Amino acid sequence: MFTPEDLERRFTLLTAAARHDVLRTRDALAPVDEEDGPPIDQGAEALSREEALELLALGEVIARKAGYGRQLTVRSARRAGASWSQIGAALGTTKQAAWEAHHRWIDEQAERQPDGGHWGWDGDEVAAARTLAGKAGDEGAAG
Repeated sequence: MFTPEDLERRFTLLTAAARHDVLRTRDALAPVDEEDGPPIDQGAEALSREEALELLALGEVIARKAGYGRQLTVRSARRAGASWSQIGAALGTTKQAAWEAHHRWIDEQAERQPDGGHWGWDGDEVAAARTLAGKAGDEGAAG
């Protein structure tokens, strides 16, 4: 059986997305029950139970990896002088929600213990991340 934790170690975001795309496309084209209508592709093979579970787990892996990457990019945006209002707009949310999500992510990095493929931050790294993030009302250099 596949779990997101198992797959997260095996796949990068790119390879997880590629495998997800292959399985999702095959699932979409596969024969379906008669009540759902005719199959799109008569030659497509339906997913096995294991593949369907892998597809679900891959979706979670992609969401996790994309979320982590999003917060790394938030940090880059702050470093480049972006305000929380600008970051919130880029994320389709408010500056307060963007700031809170970033601070939750910093907290997660502080609590994370080194494991297969992840590492936590020490006290200095957490302090530097909090300083860079500033306060929710801080508008940064680009205010």
